[in-house]
Amino acid sequence: MTSGVLTTQRLLLRPHSLADFEESAALWAEPEVVKFISGTPSTREESWTRLLRYIGHWQALGFGYWVVCDRHDNSFLGEVGFADFHRQVTPALPDVPEAGWVLTPGVHGRGIATEAVARILQWADAEAGWPRTLALFSPDHAASQHVAHKLGYRAADEVHYKGQLTRVMMRENFLET
Repeated sequence: MTSGVLTTQRLLLRPHSLADFEESAALWAEPEVVKFISGTPSTREESWTRLLRYIGHWQALGFGYWVVCDRHDNSFLGEVGFADFHRQVTPALPDVPEAGWVLTPGVHGRGIATEAVARILQWADAEAGWPRTLALFSPDHAASQHVAHKLGYRAADEVHYKGQLTRVMMRENFLET
C-alpha cells in the first residue's frame, strides 16, 4: 500500500509532510476541534508528535492519515485516515485499523467529512483488503457518528478509554471476494 494522492469532486487528500506542521498544530489547538476528542487543545509539542506519527504510520504499516485540502485552492481543511494506535482500552479493541477524521471548524456541516471518509473507505476496500475497520467516538459526538453511520459503520461496543466511556463503531469491508 502506498500513501498516494486521492481525489474527490471537491477534495485532494495527500500524504503529510513536515511543511504541514503549522496548519496541523493550529487545527489541534482549536477548542471546537478537540471538544469530543480529548477536550483539551493540543500543545505544539503534542501536534509535532502527532504529525510524526502520521508520517511514520505509512512507513511502518503501509497505511495512515492524509491531509484534506480543498481541490480548488489547496487550502488545508483537516486530516483523515487509518491508524493503529495500540489504545489501552477496557475491554480490548479488536486488532483492526481505526478510522479517524478531524476538520477545521470552518468546513463543518458542508459534507466534507462524509466526502473525505467515503474516499478513504473506497481506498481501503480496493487497496488494503481489511475485513473491517473501526472508529471511536465520544458518545456525545453525534455529528461524527452520523457520518460513520452513513458510510456503513454500526455501533459495536462501548469501552473505557482514558477514564471516559467511548463508543466503538465497526464497518465490514465491502470488497467483493
